[in-house]
Amino acid sequence: MSERLSPLPMTTLVTTDLTGITRGRSFPTDELEHYRAAGCGWVPANSALTPQDIIASTNPWGAYGDLRLIPDLASRVTVGNGPDAAAPALDFIHCDIRETDGQAWGACPRTLLRDEVERYRDGLGLQVNAAFEHEFNLHAGFAEHLAFSLESQRQGAEFGGWLLSALRAGQVEPEMFLPEYGKHQYEITCRPALGVAAADRAVNVREITREIARQMGLDVSFAPKTAADAVCNGVHLHLSLLDLEGRPMLYDAGTSNGLSTLGQHWAAGVLHYLPALCALTAPTPVSYERLQPHHWSASYACLGQRNREAALRICPTVTLGDKPVAKQFNLEFRAMDATASPHLAMAALLIAGRLGIERKLALNAVTDEIPDSLNDEQRKERGIVALPGSLAQALDCLRNSQALALALPTPLLDTYFALKTEELALTEQLSPADLCEHYARLY
Repeated sequence: MSERLSPLPMTTLVTTDLTGITRGRSFPTDELEHYRAAGCGWVPANSALTPQDIIASTNPWGAYGDLRLIPDLASRVTVGNGPDAAAPALDFIHCDIRETDGQAWGACPRTLLRDEVERYRDGLGLQVNAAFEHEFNLHAGFAEHLAFSLESQRQGAEFGGWLLSALRAGQVEPEMFLPEYGKHQYEITCRPALGVAAADRAVNVREITREIARQMGLDVSFAPKTAADAVCNGVHLHLSLLDLEGRPMLYDAGTSNGLSTLGQHWAAGVLHYLPALCALTAPTPVSYERLQPHHWSASYACLGQRNREAALRICPTVTLGDKPVAKQFNLEFRAMDATASPHLAMAALLIAGRLGIERKLALNAVTDEIPDSLNDEQRKERGIVALPGSLAQALDCLRNSQALALALPTPLLDTYFALKTEELALTEQLSPADLCEHYARLY
């Protein structure tokens, strides 16, 4: 009699591509040693896939070339069990995309982020500490309950409990699971991490959330807007800069808003390049259904302190419990959603901030008023500019932003423009309502 078979545990080598979608290849977990050094095969044109799973016809690679996914074993995520006891363990490892001889590949977003983090360390003597907050919609036939209410929290409590447990098992260090303002909308926050690990952690949050929802038979979407009348889902990137000994560098108690000179230059760089950054942080047509005035997201490039309409915000600090302010002090980038690649978006933001530091840019676009309530002359006096109104406009801003474009590898930029041009062509006939529905399914 033949031996009864059981499913082999699998490990997946993953890369999160330029569209923020995590893809990869799996193998029996007991063969991990075989893949440790040389990884597994990958194809250059995979990086030109649109969210609609169509390879952009004008991509630089065509049918040519071979690459390797090289695992970063320190980034491994293992979640052994979930609400479905029969479901296999979730086990994946983030990878860098490399040439077959081991050289870095120019269109790898994770490599781009690592290189930029190293520039901060080696050129500026700074460490980057960051955390991504995610909002999402959870659909399971629930009745609609009031925003932020205990009833809404209890409605999602079983899912939330499993999610927090799985995130903790995956070393993601979850902080809070909470009902949000929108119907069936929730938010998950996690503790910050240094460097590349922060963007890896953003991917882990998304994929673990999807895994728990899948096991519970629930539909989840991180899309920036899931219906024409829905409240928007954002991704907020909280970021602070530390010196090499871990001392906070953004805070100065002697300034009017607490932002140090270094922090002012960094913020000025982000705001200066923000219209172009939107092509990378708000990278789909539906993103611009969110970046509208009075949506508590962002529609103008400005810095605010208690202002959730500002694209960049100085986060509030507390002195309760004698907590030191400097360690809490961070900036929140709000013009981002989950259709963005965490690695690419974070790298681009760091590049813009670094250019601000290197060029000692002055910080002007500051307001705690709603930017849309100011008239054109008032905005002009303060240097506050409107963000692009569409992905096509944002892509033009990126093309015309010479310094930012030059800081991005040519193969990555060429691939990105090719796939976004294809994506625009695929969606140009969709109404705003259809766009929301379309991307709700994809993300």
